[in-house]
Amino acid sequence: MADAETISFPQNRTCPYDPPAGYRGTAPERRPVAPARLYDGRTVWLVTGHAEARALLTDQRLSSNRENPEFPLFARRLAETSLRRVELLGVDDPEHNVQRRMLIPSFTVRRTAALRPRIQEIVDGLLDAMVRQGPPTDLIEAFALPVPSMVICALLGVPYEDHEFFEAQSRRLLRGPEASDVEEAREALDAYFRELIARKRATPGDGLLDELIADRLETGEIDGEQLVRLAEILLVAGHETTANMISLGTFTLLRHPDQLARLRGSKGLVPSAVEELLRFLSIADGISRVAVEDIEVAGVTIRAGDGVVLSVATSNRDEAAYPSPDELDLGRNARNHVAFGFGIHQCLGQNLARAEMEIALPALFDRLPGLRLAVPAEEIPFKPGDTIQGLLELPVAW
Repeated sequence: MADAETISFPQNRTCPYDPPAGYRGTAPERRPVAPARLYDGRTVWLVTGHAEARALLTDQRLSSNRENPEFPLFARRLAETSLRRVELLGVDDPEHNVQRRMLIPSFTVRRTAALRPRIQEIVDGLLDAMVRQGPPTDLIEAFALPVPSMVICALLGVPYEDHEFFEAQSRRLLRGPEASDVEEAREALDAYFRELIARKRATPGDGLLDELIADRLETGEIDGEQLVRLAEILLVAGHETTANMISLGTFTLLRHPDQLARLRGSKGLVPSAVEELLRFLSIADGISRVAVEDIEVAGVTIRAGDGVVLSVATSNRDEAAYPSPDELDLGRNARNHVAFGFGIHQCLGQNLARAEMEIALPALFDRLPGLRLAVPAEEIPFKPGDTIQGLLELPVAW
């Protein structure tokens, strides 16, 4: 499938909120599905078209099974780690459906709405602490990371006093840089959750993890190692992604003062503003799949065994789906974005992520109306292209 226009994947962003220009290929030959080369020279199909991404994400001829030896991994540290079953994200139906159904009741719109007062309390408390401490501060450490970390701990029933441990292991798991980092982080989190589950079996609490122990583990529906892996996915994904969205969303709004003024001027704009930020930032870029049957799409044939990588960020900047897609427009109707994926694997926690952003961002700018970057924007470091996108730090003052 390789040709002269084969795209390298992943590439680092040159701006923390814009996808790499190289993912789009060169005009006029830009194609929504095109060959891409991974770090090891393997050629896969890179999907950059919005309609094509939505179609393929619902096509069950593409598999999420990460135990398949043809499954594409785009970081050496991941490929060099031992094969490991990935619950929920890395299994196909019907097994995926069973796992998702046991978790859905905890992430419905209604359940999330009931959590909003607690989220508001967490946000207000962290802002109080920032005001007491005074500027400058790293917004990630002071606010963007603790908000989702405290919320997911409350939801799962994980002690927040352990947050420094699991946040550090999450960083090692997601961005290495070595295979040993991934392996050691997995082992540390495995041991942590085995011990926590044992404690909860002896002394039950009222979190989601306690419910899974009582309703699924004790009944034999799942075993202990499955529960450990599910808990890890929920904990890591539940705080890491939203922390990046809050911090990068803040940075992006500060860099677009006209849009920030719109947000400050209209509380009714908050839901659409959050959807536009999700579209515009697309931090979870690069969804991997492997074809289990031949698929015809956009004039190409994806053969069984071919790897497929969907560039969420580039799909969400497709001008066929969004007028002036590279412009941030908080009033835009962006609800059909693929920032949470699409189809059966669409992000289970999307309602919770929306609620956290809808509460955290307006509260931050209301409480600190003079919020500004404490260093030049060009000096703020951000993450490489082979992990969840976002900032490494965000120095701010007010």
